[in-house]
Amino acid sequence: MDGFVLSRPDHSVVTRGVRRSFDSSDAATHALSAGTTKLIVGALPFDPAAATALYEPAEATIASRPWQPVDPPALPTTKVGREIPSSSEHLRRVEKLIGRLRSGEIDKVVAARTVELRTQTPISPTALAARMTALNPVANTFAVDLSAAGAAFEGHSLVGATPEVLVSRRGRVVTCRPLAGTTKRSADSEQDREAGESLLRSTKNLAEHAFVTSWIREVLQPMCSDLSVPATPELTNTHEVWHLASPIRGTLRNVTTALDLAIALHPTPALCGTPTDAALKVIRETEEPRRFYGGAVGWCDDAGDGDWVVAIRCAEISADGLSAWASAGGGIVAESDPQDELDETSTKLRTLLTALGAETLD
Repeated sequence: MDGFVLSRPDHSVVTRGVRRSFDSSDAATHALSAGTTKLIVGALPFDPAAATALYEPAEATIASRPWQPVDPPALPTTKVGREIPSSSEHLRRVEKLIGRLRSGEIDKVVAARTVELRTQTPISPTALAARMTALNPVANTFAVDLSAAGAAFEGHSLVGATPEVLVSRRGRVVTCRPLAGTTKRSADSEQDREAGESLLRSTKNLAEHAFVTSWIREVLQPMCSDLSVPATPELTNTHEVWHLASPIRGTLRNVTTALDLAIALHPTPALCGTPTDAALKVIRETEEPRRFYGGAVGWCDDAGDGDWVVAIRCAEISADGLSAWASAGGGIVAESDPQDELDETSTKLRTLLTALGAETLD
């Protein structure tokens, strides 16, 4: 795809073409601070050391309504090819991580896995984004060309519908809504209600969530006055899961752009772990590269305003459209159960598998 889409329930940013691209966040932030660009869009990778996919678009439309594509093409039949790693290997990895957590090496780490999807007819990124918008109208739908990140990503796209906002900035007001702590929903209304209430009482999930909010407070406190971080989280949900969420709000002390804020906050303990550097080191040692899964997608204008959402519930689509890779992860703490963690990733993967009409995982 030759463009960018970020559609939120109350507004959207849609671009076409590329005027110039930036494979590092420093180059993009310099262009904004120097006043040589009016808008930056794109994606930050999970690993801050990897190349970014940021660019100045040739054309842009910012609207106070969700994105509504016109006659998107149909999606092809898609099948799950392989799991990376296999379910059994993911269980072994989680078991080893729990051992490292109990030894005190780290406090929390996120373990992720990927499924490879294959089709005989190309997947249109626009069609997939449109499908995900229809299935999840309150989510934040995105589609972004990853070519700016280099030859390995040439023609690749990242498409998803995420429930999580990393950071938004409007004027001096900064808002975040981190999600951490998850449980599966039920088709039975009473069991579903109990699942949500149990999540709110879960010592393990509350501790996992507290790591995230404490870290965000630590990052934002020097930048903001009147920083409000709830003492306890609230419940929110998608079609598949309940999450613990905390709406956070602050007022900037100085001129700090939305892109600067996203770089400072990413990756949060919700996608990486605690302490951040130690958890990132463990992930690099134990997992395949996450590429842009778990990164951030968004935009920032020359006034410094913008939105950055967490790149979860997403898939990377190959240049020929015949392959896609969907990933999901879960926060591991010392009290985690390996089978529960595997099941959580399977549940989270349903967002993409359902949108593509692929069979769900056991």
